[in-house]
Amino acid sequence: MADRLALDEVVEFTSGLIRIDTANRGDGDCRERPAAEYAAERLAGAGLEPLLLERTRGRTNVVARIAGTDPSADALLVHGHLDVVPAEAADWRVHPFSGEVRDGVVWGRGAVDMKNMDAMILAVARSWARQGVRPRRDLVVAFTADEEASAEDGSGFLADRHPELFEGCTEAIGESGAFTFHDGSGREIYPIAAGERGTAWLKLTARGRAGHGSKVNRENAVTRLAAAVTRIGEHKWPLRLTPTVRAALDALATLYGIEAGTTDVDTLLEKLGPAARLVEATVRNSANPTMLNAGYKVNVVPGEAVAYVDGRCLAGTEEEFAATLDELTGPDVHWEYAHREVALQAPVDAPLFAKMRTAVEEFAPGGHVVPYCMSGGTDAKQFSRLGITGYGFSPLKLPADLDYQALFHGVDERVPVEALHFGVRVLDRFLRTA
Repeated sequence: MADRLALDEVVEFTSGLIRIDTANRGDGDCRERPAAEYAAERLAGAGLEPLLLERTRGRTNVVARIAGTDPSADALLVHGHLDVVPAEAADWRVHPFSGEVRDGVVWGRGAVDMKNMDAMILAVARSWARQGVRPRRDLVVAFTADEEASAEDGSGFLADRHPELFEGCTEAIGESGAFTFHDGSGREIYPIAAGERGTAWLKLTARGRAGHGSKVNRENAVTRLAAAVTRIGEHKWPLRLTPTVRAALDALATLYGIEAGTTDVDTLLEKLGPAARLVEATVRNSANPTMLNAGYKVNVVPGEAVAYVDGRCLAGTEEEFAATLDELTGPDVHWEYAHREVALQAPVDAPLFAKMRTAVEEFAPGGHVVPYCMSGGTDAKQFSRLGITGYGFSPLKLPADLDYQALFHGVDERVPVEALHFGVRVLDRFLRTA
């Protein structure tokens, strides 16, 4: 069992990491090194030998290995990222980089995404050092840079340039799963991620005939782009159920006493009520227009217009996704991938998943563990290049009035102290026997 000091340290470390501004604005505008040094110092205090690794100056990653008692066992990767998305202080009730602890809650950017998990890992490692605990299998601990952008300076760099550090790793845990989802009827659901949709960020370019804004122009690039963007935004993608999503639907249907096999998916989602939020974004591909750029003067028709679309696709649907984009953009708009990463699936009947379930249920005996597929992506995508199967497991027991999913990249991000204590206990229990 994690000791009392671990419960104090997880709060201290969450707050301390939040106070280090690691806002990732994209295009390399971020500096994780101070947070990496903070983490490395505390790992060293646990008797470990952390390595600090950079592809780009200031974009620092930390990797350390905890030796297990069974040298024949495969190693487990435990990872979290150090960067966060930007935050506008004027929009927050508490300054986003204060790390303030107020009324039993830690406030700030990264409180749930995901400096809380980084702090849990550090607290557990130090607790083990004090108690002389060793896990069954080797654990590779990795704190990464650049997850909130391309991951090129983070997990991508580590997987491509330092694969030897992950020798023996076959499975991994990272964000985001094992948090309390309240369904409004008193049930506590703990979804554990066993899949991710693939990333398909798109750049659309329309070209036409530049000219005076007062003249007739049947080759207007802005009009062509707007029409394509509208078609994409209004398109309803067909149902495509991966094994992970199907397992999630089956588990939820069983929980609610619904005959899943005799109910179509959209009807099932309606019957699930609030719990549908756990799966509704992953029963289909998606493509949301997010950025537009065209023109430089109101009376000039530009020769080019550009848009960006956040596309996500399920495993096995990549060719269908591309063909659909060809149809929706039409002959006058060219599209290409601005950034692309694979979709992931992990077995829900694996022994590791069962051990995660057991650890959660020990400290949340009334909770219901279900698998789910993440609508977005994590560093698990890059680590999958090394043949590592990833799960989302960063446990938190949350009150009903705190919407965990809304806090991701949201205003007033925060985490209760008691949720951090729960996370340390569950993580400690799981990692000892994983």
